[in-house]
Amino acid sequence: MRQFDVFVFEKDSPRFEQWSPSFEDPALGWFHDSDWNRPLHNIDAEWVVFAHPAVTVDRNFLNNLAQVIEGFPMVDAFAPRVKFNGHFYGGLQLNKGKEFAPISENETMRFVAAPNPTIAVFSSRIIQRTGLFDLDLPPEFRLLDYALRMAHAGGKMFNVPYLVASLNEGDFTGLLTGQFMHEKQAIAPLWEIYYKTLPVGMLSAFTFRHLTMLPKFLGFDKSKKHRQFKRDKATALSKLNADYLKEISSKNV
Repeated sequence: MRQFDVFVFEKDSPRFEQWSPSFEDPALGWFHDSDWNRPLHNIDAEWVVFAHPAVTVDRNFLNNLAQVIEGFPMVDAFAPRVKFNGHFYGGLQLNKGKEFAPISENETMRFVAAPNPTIAVFSSRIIQRTGLFDLDLPPEFRLLDYALRMAHAGGKMFNVPYLVASLNEGDFTGLLTGQFMHEKQAIAPLWEIYYKTLPVGMLSAFTFRHLTMLPKFLGFDKSKKHRQFKRDKATALSKLNADYLKEISSKNV
């Protein structure tokens, strides 16, 4: 069994065929796909790195990751920081009144609710317990949803400040700062994530901050049964508790 598989997800486009791995190693598996779930059926490693194609997953990053894994054997997932334009962007925390927000650049080791949308690391054992990605969600919300569903499966995501990946040039500020979650089009996918993974009190608060979601909250839509099925599947035998919610939240929650 390999130590790492690296899954790089990218939309079909003219540049899709131009992608190539940063380096080759027989002990490493590379998967480049537009389908987020197809590679999950072919995992042959203890750990899986999910990455945006603009993130540099090189030998140095994987060596650092191996050391971090050895140092924290009870952790199921990691939220690497990303270096971009001279700043470091880590994982996301639950933040009262702002839904989710990135942790501080100066944050020490801590558990986080989710990674930033460009890179995450999960153990294959927690992937087996969590299942597939929700492809009904836009790509930038899928790792957030997956990390919260992982928490119901008993996993925890950890931020280690010295586990850092680099991001190539491009316009990623909105993704890394969390600004994309404050856009109007983010309300609906965020509401679905709240409904599926978080306590009803948090869902209610989110709904009353975004009243366009009130009909869904009251069940006045055709997708109610499908949504309830997703929630039941995500939370069956849930191990998510109040203590962990506190750990992945900002201090003002």
